[in-house]
Amino acid sequence: MINENQKQADGQYSEKIQKSLQTIRDGKFFLLYDSEKREGETDFVIPAVSVQPQDVKTMRKDGGGLICVAVSPKVSKIMKLPFMADVVTAAATNDKINPKLEIGTFVEKEGDIQYDKKSSFSLWVNHRNNRTGIPDDDRSFTIRRLGEMTKTALEGKPVDFASEFRTPGHTATLRASDGLLDERRGQTELSIALALMAGVTPAMVVCEMLDDANGKALSKEDAQKYGEQNGMIFLEGWEVVEAFDIWKKEFDE
Repeated sequence: MINENQKQADGQYSEKIQKSLQTIRDGKFFLLYDSEKREGETDFVIPAVSVQPQDVKTMRKDGGGLICVAVSPKVSKIMKLPFMADVVTAAATNDKINPKLEIGTFVEKEGDIQYDKKSSFSLWVNHRNNRTGIPDDDRSFTIRRLGEMTKTALEGKPVDFASEFRTPGHTATLRASDGLLDERRGQTELSIALALMAGVTPAMVVCEMLDDANGKALSKEDAQKYGEQNGMIFLEGWEVVEAFDIWKKEFDE
């Protein structure tokens, strides 16, 4: 998906952003911190199409949070991925739940989420070829197929989400907001924005880093130390926002 124009555009970004985009193209991990005003959490991030069992092991042992796959808003619509809040609302109001459930109908109550206006959670899935869906090889296969289906959908080829995935499962999908960073600035939108900038398939895996000592979110400082020790770039949300503003002027349709 990367083209010469995008490569040339890289020169407009900071050195750290340029390195991050190349890391994404190489299918490797980097660390992404949202902001003190939101969750104040650092996530492992890696392209879904690149994930192998060892990567799932790294996230569950060194991260410890939920392993989720963020999908671009365009492909979420093609796959008919609903917001989970919509599904819960439909069930609570006895509305019929079906594959044509309208996306975006749920209105979060003020204060439901302390750090944001709405959640990006969609369906929890296993691939139909999985047995239980929880081992590293099962989850990595589910994740890769989510990435590959995203790529297929963007190529304009037909996709049938239900034919490959069943729910409930052990891999959470996240539906990025339609306006991306203009609407929401969580790791879901930040990671998809970076995928678009890098010119790769916009399906990204995110997993929060937790502190083994107290079970809380790993501090920003400790996450930075982990990145230095393991050769992973530590990127902050504001850096992504600034770079994405540049990208939109060149490539956003």
